[in-house]
Amino acid sequence: MSYRSVLTRTVGTLLPGLMLVSTVLSVPAESSKWQPPVEDPLRVSGPYRAPASPYASGHRGIDLPAQPGKSVIAPVAGSVSFVGYVVDRPVLSIRIDSHTVLTFEPIETHLREGDVVARGDVAGVAGSGGHCLSECVHLGVRVDGAYVNPMRYFLHKPVLLPW
Repeated sequence: MSYRSVLTRTVGTLLPGLMLVSTVLSVPAESSKWQPPVEDPLRVSGPYRAPASPYASGHRGIDLPAQPGKSVIAPVAGSVSFVGYVVDRPVLSIRIDSHTVLTFEPIETHLREGDVVARGDVAGVAGSGGHCLSECVHLGVRVDGAYVNPMRYFLHKPVLLPW
């Protein structure tokens, strides 16, 4: 038997198994999705609208319907990186990793900078005011300082199949 035929048989035998393993390994765990912070299933009253440039108008997050006093939970684990007022709104920012920060506003919270929150912990309660026509909590996400659409963290991630 020639080297070429052995190699062809080996690759022909192993390739389908490797493709199956790579497909299984690429499927994200259900827990990799963020937990809806106000209601399950997630309801959005104001969608993300990317600005044309960093300083142009847009809607750099999503609005989640919530009456003042409604509990807001941490959709993912992280550490509190900011608690305070921005303009006239109470804001809470949670650092998820070295690249990603999520921000809620308006939100009243008992948390302090440096506190660690687990996925599902109560982060605070919806405040009043803000830019919504009706009551809401705004959720923004920045990756390396740039705003991204938060919906990418709540939806199933696409899976590339090998065929």
